[in-house]
Amino acid sequence: MIIDDDEDDLFLFCSAVEEFDQDIHCIRAEAVDNALMILRDEQVKPDFIFLDLNMPRINGKSCLKMLKQSKEYKDIPVVIYTTSKLKEDKAECKRIGAAAFITKPNSQRELNRYLKLVLNHEWEKIEQSTHYH
Repeated sequence: MIIDDDEDDLFLFCSAVEEFDQDIHCIRAEAVDNALMILRDEQVKPDFIFLDLNMPRINGKSCLKMLKQSKEYKDIPVVIYTTSKLKEDKAECKRIGAAAFITKPNSQRELNRYLKLVLNHEWEKIEQSTHYH
């Protein structure tokens, strides 16, 4: 699942996921309230949630807190997927319970590399390959 208010980012991310592995179904949500509704209605829980930080109404950090405090969703790895490169954002998200913090990549190749690491639960390799200010 990806939660992002940018339609282009949703489209590019899900296209990359489907190209990466045809068997993966990408669930899209344009806002946190929309995502929570989808999660409640879905019969199958997502294996991962990719979450943007900067969204209107309910931001990514608030959503992350809700997910990690929820009995149903706290065990789903949440990957922060954002334009932010701030060390403070990364530190706070990790403290709240994010599995990884990824700054949105500029290329399909780089996104595919991150997808592979996430699918293999290689969180420490994601940490090693990202740079923050």
